[in-house]
This record gives sequence, C-alpha cells and structure tokens, in this order.
Amino acid sequence: MLQALSIRNFVIVEKLDLEFSQGFTTLTGETGAGKSILIDALSLALGARNDGEVIRRGCDKADISLTVAVHQNQEAKAWLNENDIEVEDDLILRRVIYSDGRSRGFINGAAATVGQLKALGDCLVDLYSQNAHHSLLNVSTQRAILDAFSGSSVLVKQVAEYYQIWHKLHLQQVAIAKNAAAYADELAELRDKTRELSQLNFAADEWEALQLEHSRLSNSAELVAGVEASLHLINNGEPDALSMLAQAQQKLSGLVELDSELKEAAETIDSAVIQLQEASRSLNRYLQRDDLDPERLVEVESRIQAVHGVARKYRVRPEVLPELQGEWEARMTELATFANDGELAKQVEAALTQYMESAKILSDARQQASQELGTKISEEMQRLSLSGGQFKVALEPCEPSTNGLEQVLFLVAGHAGVEPRPLSKVASGGELSRISLALHVTTAAQGSVPCMIFDEVDVGIGGGVAEVVGKLLKQLGENRQVLVITHLAQVAAQATQHLQVTKTQIDHTTLSHIHLLSDEERIEEIARMSGGLVVTDATRNHAKEMLGLFN
Repeated sequence: MLQALSIRNFVIVEKLDLEFSQGFTTLTGETGAGKSILIDALSLALGARNDGEVIRRGCDKADISLTVAVHQNQEAKAWLNENDIEVEDDLILRRVIYSDGRSRGFINGAAATVGQLKALGDCLVDLYSQNAHHSLLNVSTQRAILDAFSGSSVLVKQVAEYYQIWHKLHLQQVAIAKNAAAYADELAELRDKTRELSQLNFAADEWEALQLEHSRLSNSAELVAGVEASLHLINNGEPDALSMLAQAQQKLSGLVELDSELKEAAETIDSAVIQLQEASRSLNRYLQRDDLDPERLVEVESRIQAVHGVARKYRVRPEVLPELQGEWEARMTELATFANDGELAKQVEAALTQYMESAKILSDARQQASQELGTKISEEMQRLSLSGGQFKVALEPCEPSTNGLEQVLFLVAGHAGVEPRPLSKVASGGELSRISLALHVTTAAQGSVPCMIFDEVDVGIGGGVAEVVGKLLKQLGENRQVLVITHLAQVAAQATQHLQVTKTQIDHTTLSHIHLLSDEERIEEIARMSGGLVVTDATRNHAKEMLGLFN
C-alpha cells in the first residue's frame, strides 16, 4: 500500500509531505484547487510520461518521492528479485524532472529507467481516470477486463505466444509453396558460394597476421641491412662498442683497487658488456632466420590477393568473409528445412495443436467467467438505479488470432424488456459511468494490486446513485487501499480518511496545499460540497447527518 508522498516544486505545489492510511481515502476541494496535481505526481513517480510543464515557476527541478509497503505484495517482490533490487518492507520510488525536459528515476536510491518505474508501478497501483469510461467502449478493453476477471492473464500471454509460433511457421509454409523454385535457386547459389569460401579456408584472425607478415617481408632488405650495420657497430667494426667497453672495463678493474667508489661504475660497465654480447648474439640469430626468404613474400602476396579477390566479389571487407560464410550456412540450413515439406508440415501441425489446446482452455475460462461477470454486473446495475437493466458478455467465434478463438463483446440493456445490445451503441454517458464503476469495483476484487486510485470516475452521477457508489467504494476499501478524488458529498462522506486540497496566493504566486481534515473541518467540507459556496447551519446539520449515517 501507499504510505507517504513527498512533492517539491511541482506545478503549484512548493512543498508537500503526505501520509496515507489503509482503507478508503477521499480527496476533495474546489474546482481548480489542484486535486489532479496529486494524481499527476503519483503517476510520474510510477513511471508515467512527462507530457507538460510540471516544474514550479522559478525552480530548476521538481522532485517526487513515493514510499510503498511491499512486504505482502508478492508480484512486486518477484519483479524486484528479477531486477536484483534488494528490499525489505518499504520501497521508495523517486522521480526528478529538470527544467530542460530531462528526468531521472530511482528505486530505493538506485538509478532506474522510466520503463522500470512503470513496470514496478503496475504491480503497486491501479489508476482509474475519467477516461476509463470511454476506454470501456473498446473491444480490447472489454476483452482485458474479462480475462483479468477470469484470472487468465498467464494463459492469455501463452495463447499469444503459441499463436505467433504457429503463424510464423504457417507463413513460411505458404511462402515455400509460392516460392519453391526461387528457394531452390537460392539454395544452389548459396552452396556454390559457401564452397568457394570453404576452399579459401580463411579465418578472421589470419588477415591481421598476413598484413603484419607482408609488411615485414616487404622490408626484408632494409631489415637485414640495418641488423648488419648494428652488428658492425657492436663488435665487428674498427673500433666497435664491445672493444671500447672492454678497454674501459680493463682500466677500471685496476682503479677499483685504489678507490672503492669506482666499483659501481665498473659493475655497470660489466653489465653493459654482457648486454651488448647478448644483443650481438640475438642479431646474429635474426640474420640466420629463413622466413625472410623472398619466395615467402610471393606466397603471402598471393594469399592476400586471393582473399582480396573473394572479398571484392562479394563486396565485403576481407575480415568479414568468415562471418558471411556463417550467415550463408545458416540460411542454407533454413532453406533445406523449407525443402523438406513433410518436416515443416509436421512443425506447423504441432504448433497449431499446441495453440488450439491453450486457446480452448482460454475459451472455457472466458465462457465461465462471462456468465459470472454478467450476473454480478446486472445485480450492481439494480443498485445503481438501472432497474431491470441487464449486462451480458457475448463471446463471438472468430478465426484463430493472437487473442484466442472469440471476440469479447459487452452487451447492455438499460431497462427491462429491451434486448441487450453492444455497450458502445446504447449506453448514455450516465449509464456508462455507472456500468464502468460497477465493472471496476467487481473486477478489482479479483486483482492482486493492493492500491486503487479513482480520479473523478463518478462524473455524471448524483443523488441516491452517488450514495450507492460511495458504499461500493467503501466496501472495496475493506480489503485494499482506495483513494478517490470526488466532487460528490455522498461519496466523500463514506471515506475513513478525508484529505482536502486548497489554493492560496502568496506574493502573487498561487500555491496548492493538501491536509488531513479533522472532524469539524470535515463537516465544513461536506457542507460546502452539499450546499455550494454559502455554508449554512442547515447544510452543516445535513453534513453531520451524512457523516453520522455513513460512519
């Protein structure tokens, strides 16, 4: 559940530190006071995209931190384990947004991408906005609601994966039948190409070695002349370095007996003599090597030309030839599989069988859940002043697809004696709001996300219906955390915690504040929501009555 929210320099909020409680919490305030700012801040901390100017005027960044308890949230803990993020009981999600549009995310102090914040946020909070009513008209939304209600989320992903496997193989089978001759020609061509590269027997690391050897062999005359000249200077000249050092060595050896301070210089010359003797032997060995033979240069140049010729033929760099050969061999294996129609047909049949078995299990789950969901929503419709109304979930068979073997369609009849028709065609705005709320509350009971936020989803509802909506939300809050932004006194009066948003002006700057209402403050707020701008004793008494009745 959500525990605390900290906001700094966000839109018209300078500083806000807010704590949340379990159960049903409502957030109210006058229009324009900034209720939506709280939702926007929460959404950003949970990985939503930043699509507007959110930094308070005169500041260089906005900072939002959200503390969440996850000790009982198995889905969130599994995600954290998969991403190697250690957590005990509490989790801190933080989002910092800068004035140049950049943003940074953090999970328990470690840097995180916006995608990671969103993936984790989906395990923590379900947010239902005003647009949720309209998204309900989409067939994909209706299907997702039914599948979530039936607990088939894993099965839905499995069916989609199996369909993709079968569909890919099926397309290959169709392409083979259509392009059999072209595939045969391609296979023959690739065999010739790979045969040529196999005969070349060229490895990627050979190219660098050839380049180095060619450079050495091309300069062999210069190398030999240089080595001979060096030997002449060391011990074959008149005079040479070794003979001169030997003279110095002989003179110092006698002088050391007269003055021991010359011992270090004498030892250094002794070492120099040994070093020069070793260098002379090394240079003599170099001259005796047979790999500076001009015939070897001819062989290396011939090899380089052969590799260059094949590389130019296929328009690639020489060092890429081994990789190209691997790609061709992989394609030949694929084409050989295509050529074996019987083997591919077996793969297609096996993939289709695998898909159909999973899809039929999903169909059975949808069939059972559709009847249960239809019954429950129809019952809620009676409570929401849609007397005689009926809700049904139709499953219309369709061709196999990534979504299974049927289309899911919500049907509704607003009153008795009317045949249910598609929701998108018959529901008015008010009816749609009520049906949407009934669906959210009913299906939420099946979900695992511990916190639900409703952002003014009760728009278009009033009177006795609002009271029923409040009861539904309060009932939902018995098992999970529910935060509701509302304009309806009948809804707000049933909350266990009441937050109010107010707006003030300081030095020509508008600031928004949120605070927890006391019992007396709550009476004033419920009275304002019920009676308008002027709060009278009558509206206060009515507010007290509502709070007493509902709580």
